[in-house]
Amino acid sequence: MTQRRKIILGGLGIYLVVMIALVVVFGGGTKNDEFKPQNEFQLHTWINLPGPLDFNKGVMYLFIATALTVGTMLYIANRMQARPNRVQTAVEALYALMRDNITRGSMDEAMARKWFPFIGTLFLFIWFNNLIGYIPLPTNSGETFDLFGIQVPAFAIYAATANVAIPLILALLVFIAYNVEGIRKKGFIGYLKALVPQGVTGGMAAFIFVLEFMSNFMRLISLSVRLFANILAGHLIILFMSGGLAVLLGLEVVGWLTLPLGVILFLFEVGLVATLQAFIFATLSAIYLGGAVAEHH
Repeated sequence: MTQRRKIILGGLGIYLVVMIALVVVFGGGTKNDEFKPQNEFQLHTWINLPGPLDFNKGVMYLFIATALTVGTMLYIANRMQARPNRVQTAVEALYALMRDNITRGSMDEAMARKWFPFIGTLFLFIWFNNLIGYIPLPTNSGETFDLFGIQVPAFAIYAATANVAIPLILALLVFIAYNVEGIRKKGFIGYLKALVPQGVTGGMAAFIFVLEFMSNFMRLISLSVRLFANILAGHLIILFMSGGLAVLLGLEVVGWLTLPLGVILFLFEVGLVATLQAFIFATLSAIYLGGAVAEHH
């Protein structure tokens, strides 16, 4: 038996022994009706501003993501070197991904130059929003703890993209952008005619036109819900696996069992899902923009 296998089996053995000991010591628990996991996603007003605007943790995360999007790119752009370091190499690879794979892959060169700043900003803004959403911060105003006599909000993970309003606004920007671009290219009537493939006439043309017209509005739901649902679901699963389920059931042993899964899911979400959802949103946006000016669908 290899040393690596011995270590893995030994770790599993310790894990099972501790779990059995917890069951013996603590036994069954009582259901906790006071703990409400959904409260971590509520937006409590921190500062009342005039009119309909309020400052809360969702707005704070948007400001942080905006500062990171602008600040990091300006910082690196002003320090470009002929012999790039590791950070510059990584940023150049990210730049090539946004320019070549996402933007140029969906539209011609002239249009890609025009819309690359928009697509690139979308990708980076969503990406930073997703990433900082996995950093525990004292943002849960519904639960507080005492620190030297000061009631401090409990630490929690939250992402602005886990609030459906933010992905919906971004989707609405994309919706307006590609429809305006299509109308500018083909004219209003020509843009509507382009919804029906060439060669289709009569009743079938009317039927397809209605379907294509409605599908344009469905893109709002497709873009926004995909991003919102994936980020929200990921946060909820991490919350439950890292201890929320144990608290709800009142069983300490459940926490011992699910915590390793919570760590694995956390790493999976940070390492893949955060980037993948930003990539999908930006790619679909580029596809819709390219399709709006295409001569044939």
